[in-house]
Parts: sequence; C-alpha cells; structure tokens
Amino acid sequence: MSDRENAPKPESARMASHLANTRAAQGFMDIDWSRPWLAPLAERGERWRRAALESYPAYLSTLNSDAHTDPHVTGQGKPLSFIAQDELPAGASYEGHIAETGCVPTRYNLHDFFNAAMWFQYPRIKAALNAGQAAEIDVLGIGPTRGAARDALTLFDENAILFACADASLAAALRAFDWRTLLGEQRAAWGLRCEARIFGHALLQKLVVPYKACTGHAWIVEVEPAYFSASASDAGRRAILDHAVSERLKSEAISSRSFTPLPVLGVPGWWPENEVPSFYDDPQVFRSGRRSPTWRAPEPDVEAAASSMLKSLSQSRPGSRG
Repeated sequence: MSDRENAPKPESARMASHLANTRAAQGFMDIDWSRPWLAPLAERGERWRRAALESYPAYLSTLNSDAHTDPHVTGQGKPLSFIAQDELPAGASYEGHIAETGCVPTRYNLHDFFNAAMWFQYPRIKAALNAGQAAEIDVLGIGPTRGAARDALTLFDENAILFACADASLAAALRAFDWRTLLGEQRAAWGLRCEARIFGHALLQKLVVPYKACTGHAWIVEVEPAYFSASASDAGRRAILDHAVSERLKSEAISSRSFTPLPVLGVPGWWPENEVPSFYDDPQVFRSGRRSPTWRAPEPDVEAAASSMLKSLSQSRPGSRG
C-alpha cells in the first residue's frame, strides 16, 4: 500500500482533531486551583484556562500577552514567546528552536499548559534547562535516544519537585527514604523548615487527577532559615529557588542520581488521607530505598521510574521534540 493510501483521510483527520480538542478541553475544566500544588499558579492559570476553553488561538494570544508584559528569555537570551506546535519547522529540534528563536512550540493540552506556566514561575531554571539541552543537541545532534545528560535535564523539566530545606536532618531523612521521620514525626517542620514545590510540568499534569502512587523526583535546595519567615512572600521564595537552582544547573552536571523520589500525596497538608499514620504503611508507594543517609549509589527504583517516564514522554511527543 502506498504512502498516499496510508495517509489519513480529511474527515478522519478532522474527527481525530475534534476528539483531541474535546479531551484537552475536559482536562482544562478538571483543574482545581484549590489543590496545594496548583494554588501558586491560580491567578495566571485561571486566565489561561478561560482563554483555552475559548479557543486555541485565544489561548496562544493570552500566553503571548503575558510574555510581552512579563518578559523573560530562553536559553540563548532570546525573548520568550509561544507558537502553535505546527509552526515548529520540520526536522527542527524542539529545545534548539526555543533556544535559537525564543519561540516555544505549544500544543493545546494540559502538558504544554503547565510547561508554559513554569516559564513564568521559574524563568531562570527553565532558561538554564533549555540552554543545557540546546548545548547537548549542538554537540550530539538528535538521535533515537537523548543521552544521559539530556535525560537528566528532561527528568528535571518534566518531573522535578523543589524540596527547599533549612534543616540538614530533614534532607537526610528524604535521601534515606525515612518516611516515618520526614512525613510523620517531623510533620510540624513542613512550612517552617522545609517545603515542596512542584516544578515538573508532566507531574503537574498527572496531579490534575491525583492518585496515591504519583511520585516526583525531589531536588534538594538548601535555604537559609529566613526563607521560612512569616514576612517572606511566595514570589520572594520562588525567586530564591529560581536563582539558586539555575546557578547549580549552570555549574554542575546532573544525573538521575541527583534526585530522590517523593510521593506527592504524602506531603503533610497536601492530602486529607495522610493525616492518618497508616497512610504511610503502603510499601508500594512509600518504599524503603537507600540503606543509609550517606549511601549514594543509584537507587534501582529511581532509575526504573526515570526510565519509564522518559520512555512514555518520547512516545507521546512529536519526534522533533527530541
């Protein structure tokens, strides 16, 4: 059978597009801004959601209006803007195109909705990730696999949780998978000496319809106790994290070993059911991992989770997105 015979019929293509848009619209309607992990995005996000429910062009126009009034730059210093996915030139690398032009190809779906949101929440981190990806592409090109460096950058971009911490013992408990200490005995420390902020846009997409096993890759950020002072604003805390993490991404190589799993619904205050101590008795979610706080070899469950997530992303994205 020829390629022409294999090509989708116009009616079939229209039907597929309609179904995809219907699913996307339902996804936008499912967003609940009262969720603790989504609340920081609510003010801007609700405007974006209303525009998305109006139309794809209205949605892109709203993103670009915000990019004009609240300007940021991509990995090579180009002014940030948003374009339809179809405007990405054939054969072009997604990250390379963003770095070179400032234009972020954006699909009409929740995944890219939250990706765009992170460009405004943490613009320096996003630019540093984009610069790292573009540099790897310049050296190695686009192939069937990303390579270890790009895998780690992608993992951060898609699934990272920023774990801000002013208490080394809490960071040690996280690294040791000591859930009883971190999420049980030290519940009162959350908001006073540590906190979690979702960065990964694929993780945010999953958490629109949360489930117990949903797990992010925590990136520990050491902060001063003043970070948690009552006078510190949400925007101020985000700015601290944005600066600190972006500088690390510029100066050090990362791998999957740089992260520690954190089951999102186990975070104190984030899910009513975790008020009951038995919530943490589920070994399929709250697994015992590393043997001690100082053992730094790669944890098999971390590696497996990262590999699975990256594989699913590569299958769901257009090939040019790399």
